[in-house]
Amino acid sequence: MCVIRMGFLTAHFTIYQPETRRSEEFCEDIPDATQTLFVLDYLHGSLKEMPLEFRIIRDVTDLGTYARWEDVAQLENIEDATVFHAPPRIQGDAIYTVEHRFDEPGWYIGIVTTTHPATGRTYQTVFPFQVGGGLGILPLFLLFGLAAQLAYLMSNGTLARWWAELSRKPRGGIRKR
Repeated sequence: MCVIRMGFLTAHFTIYQPETRRSEEFCEDIPDATQTLFVLDYLHGSLKEMPLEFRIIRDVTDLGTYARWEDVAQLENIEDATVFHAPPRIQGDAIYTVEHRFDEPGWYIGIVTTTHPATGRTYQTVFPFQVGGGLGILPLFLLFGLAAQLAYLMSNGTLARWWAELSRKPRGGIRKR
């Protein structure tokens, strides 16, 4: 489940690309540079009474998945890096949606900010993501699976038996009787 946290506030986070991926859901990297729908389902009831601001910036920090709020807060001019900005608004129901068309692949950072009406305290979160290109973490999973299989074959002796059998077989040529 894709959940973002803004202090004690939480929301389920889903990304859709209806033009190319129909109803397929994403919560991290998104495959295509195309029209994209961001949906936040509020898990904390008071969020529907709070103004929510949504911003997407190019990852000018070059930190990729390691970007944090502290890194974004240090940017001198966030407007220069901004590719999309939805000013603060109170949605009024338990779902907040915004749409943005990505024109080019690359690394981006989403920023969600809200202010508690009673305390005036501001809460924010960032979620780095990649648009288009790359296979995500799939190659890492495949490599881990291959290593686990190799370790298993070594631990139960199967690999040693295969090697011994291969080294006993003749390597081509004509055999004499």
